Amino acid sequence: MEFGLSQDQRLLDESIRKYLSSEVSLDTIRQLATTAETDAAVWQGLSELGLAGVLIPEAHGGAALGMLDAVAIAEALGYAACPGPFLSTAIMASYLLSQAGATDPLAAMASGQYRVGIAFSDVIGARKGRVTESHSKLSGQSLFALDADADAYLVALADGRVFMLESADVERTPLATIDGTRSVCELGFDSSSACLVANDIELIHRTLHRGRAIQAADTLGAAQYMLDQAVDYSLERKQFNRVIGSFQAVKHMCAEMASQLEPCRAFVWYAGHAFDEGNSDAALTACHAKAHLAEVGQFVAKTSTEVHGGMGFTDLVGLHYWFKRIGFNRQLLGSPEQVRHEAALLQGLCDA
Repeated sequence: MEFGLSQDQRLLDESIRKYLSSEVSLDTIRQLATTAETDAAVWQGLSELGLAGVLIPEAHGGAALGMLDAVAIAEALGYAACPGPFLSTAIMASYLLSQAGATDPLAAMASGQYRVGIAFSDVIGARKGRVTESHSKLSGQSLFALDADADAYLVALADGRVFMLESADVERTPLATIDGTRSVCELGFDSSSACLVANDIELIHRTLHRGRAIQAADTLGAAQYMLDQAVDYSLERKQFNRVIGSFQAVKHMCAEMASQLEPCRAFVWYAGHAFDEGNSDAALTACHAKAHLAEVGQFVAKTSTEVHGGMGFTDLVGLHYWFKRIGFNRQLLGSPEQVRHEAALLQGLCDA
C-alpha cells in the first residue's frame, strides 16, 4: 500500500510552487519583512489561484478541497516563506464559519477581498478571561491575534463562545515578532459591538487542531528549504580546493537533517488525511505533528545555518527568514510542551 498525494494534488503542489518561485522571491520577502508594505498583493495573487477558498464550499465560490490538499499547499507556502493570511483566513476562519453556518462572509473570503483574523488567546494561553462580553459588546484585550491587516476578527472566549467583529470596531496594535513574513497584533476591546457566530468549545478546538496541522506543514516546508540550501551550498563552497560537501563532517550534518525531516512528511500528510476521513485520532495526530515538527524544524534550522558558516547569518543569503518562521511556528497556537500536554489529555493520560 502506497500512502501519498494523488495525481491532482501533485499537480496542485507543482503549480503553486511554480507560481511562488516566480512571484514571491527573496527580494519580495525581504521588502515585506523590512518595510511597512503589506502582503495584500501577494494574497490577492494566491487568491486568484484559489488558495483563499481551499476549504470553502463551491456554493460560496470556494474550491471545496480537503485538509490533505490544504496541508500540501501549506508545505509549499512554508518552502517559499510566503507571506499572507493562509492560516487564519483560508483555514481556521473558513472552517469555523462554515461549520457554524455563518456563510455570509465566505464568498468575499474566497475571492481574497475579505480577510478574517483569529483571536484565540483566551482559549490557548494560560492567562484566560482577558476578554469579557456583556450585551453583545466585548471588553478587554486579546494578544497575538493572527493577521494585523484583517478586515474582521473571530474572537474566542474561554467559555466557548465565538464572536465576530469588524476591525474598525477594535483598537489594533501590531506586535513585533521574530517572523517578518507574517503579522500578529494585540486587539483592544472597549464595549466593542460584536456578533455571536458560535457557542461550541469543541468547534473551537477542532478549528485550533486544523490550524496546528497547517503549521506543522508550514514548518516542514520551511525546514526542507533550509536543508536544500545547505546541500546546494556544500556543493559550491570550497575549502582547501575541495567543496565542503566532500568533508565527512558536513556529509553527516546534511544526512542527519534529511533522516529526521523525511519521515515527517508522511506524518503531516496523515494529519490532513485524518481530518478528511473523520478519524478519531485526527486531533491527537495534529498535536503530535505540530510538536514534533517544532523540534525537528529547530534542529534543521540550526544545522543548516551551521553548514553555511558565517554566510548563514547574512541577509544576502536570507536563511534567517526561514529560521525565524520556524521559530515563530514553534510558539504560535501553543508551544510543543503545551501541545503535548493537550495530546496527553486527549489520551486520558493526565488530568486537566
